[in-house]
Amino acid sequence: MNVREQLLALNEELRRLKAGGQRSVPVSEASLAGLRGAVSARTAVPEPVPVAAAPALFTAPEAPAPAAPARSYARATTAPPGVAPVPSEPPVVTLPEGDKAARWQALRELVLNHPVCRAHVRPGKKVVLGVGSLDAKIFFCGEAPGADEEVQGEPFVGPAGQLLTKMIQAMGLRREDVYIGNIMNWRPELPGSGAEQYGNRPPTAEEMNFCLPFLRAQLAIVEPRIIVALGATAAAGLLGPGTFKALGEVRGRWHSFSNVPLMITYHPSYILRNQSNRSKRMIWEDLLQVMERAGLPISDRQRNHFLG
Repeated sequence: MNVREQLLALNEELRRLKAGGQRSVPVSEASLAGLRGAVSARTAVPEPVPVAAAPALFTAPEAPAPAAPARSYARATTAPPGVAPVPSEPPVVTLPEGDKAARWQALRELVLNHPVCRAHVRPGKKVVLGVGSLDAKIFFCGEAPGADEEVQGEPFVGPAGQLLTKMIQAMGLRREDVYIGNIMNWRPELPGSGAEQYGNRPPTAEEMNFCLPFLRAQLAIVEPRIIVALGATAAAGLLGPGTFKALGEVRGRWHSFSNVPLMITYHPSYILRNQSNRSKRMIWEDLLQVMERAGLPISDRQRNHFLG
């Protein structure tokens, strides 16, 4: 990853922190000096250690200190200048008769070949639909695909996705036991990105509203007992724009979407940047509530994660 890509990634994380209610980030003078030196020398930034290699429970690798604040479209209702808007009317999704597998396959063909979805995907990239067990009790829902996801055509496969997998394993489950999806089915474009896009932006309210029928169709097929919204943007997409100002107002307590109990927690990327036990414990307490409601066994060891 080059310096520009690293800075864009850092800016994106600052945007997530702001959406979650955090208003300041401590940065040491040594970190700032090192970052300035890296930019000045135009040297490459080393790749982070993969999350899967970390020995501790859903522990993520340390990342460099943040740089300048990112421009944020988190509260935008229309596409940024230079990005084609979506139609104002969301699609009508009618699922065929049949078993879950047949209905999901029909939905997959619809989404992957939908003209609006395809129009917003750059050449060589993929439209993304959810994956996992069609009999899952728990449906994890993010906001939109990122760089790794649009290449592989699967949600949550980058660093945040690897961390989500570890969180699922800490719950006593496997990734294939749950269902994982996003509100959006394509990676929201940045103006002037060209053939490759560096950095992400949150989807607009209009973009998420357009894709919600595809999400509702997945819920109708899977029929999960619980939805877990990951991050402020996903929460806003499910609860509605303007419902809250900071994620702390709505996380950790039960809501509802499409008549399914909804738990809101932080996005896994929050832990990528905040690796204190306090931060991990906040997310873990939300997941303990999910486990209890789903009827999953909880050991004393699980209940005490991150208390020490």
